[in-house]
Amino acid sequence: MSYEIRNMRAEDGASVIAILEEGIAGGNATFDQHAPSWEAWDDKFFKHCRLILENENEEVMGWAALQPISSRDCFKGVAEVSIYLKGAAHGRGLGSMLLQKLILASEEHEFWTLQSAIFPENQPSIIIHEKFGFRKVGNRERLGQMNGVWRDVVLLERRSNTVGI
Repeated sequence: MSYEIRNMRAEDGASVIAILEEGIAGGNATFDQHAPSWEAWDDKFFKHCRLILENENEEVMGWAALQPISSRDCFKGVAEVSIYLKGAAHGRGLGSMLLQKLILASEEHEFWTLQSAIFPENQPSIIIHEKFGFRKVGNRERLGQMNGVWRDVVLLERRSNTVGI
């Protein structure tokens, strides 16, 4: 099967939210217990650096996007990575494809630092991030609760070699 990565369109909203819901149900993707509406999601993320991974049947299999970490001007080149795949797309190298393309798009839009906060149980995501130059900068212990259980996150960041140097 072949795959294509393209820019996200508004009509992808339902697929984006459905894949996010699948990630929430898996328990190791986000602290969120419920997916937002498409409108709330759309407001949260940058309008650029939004990617869709679809198969040859034009079925959305995953997405990646950046969101601001702060509204302060000094952090305008820093963004947080979100990347989600349908369960059926796991283990095929598609997360790597999406993250690589997202990094390139981020640099085209002048981002100098990308960061991710990943549950330590989500080892495949940590490995993919490290593959593309993200480094562990720390562990945040007992950062938040999910269903009454404290969860840690691993903080990773990637500095661009071309932007902000």
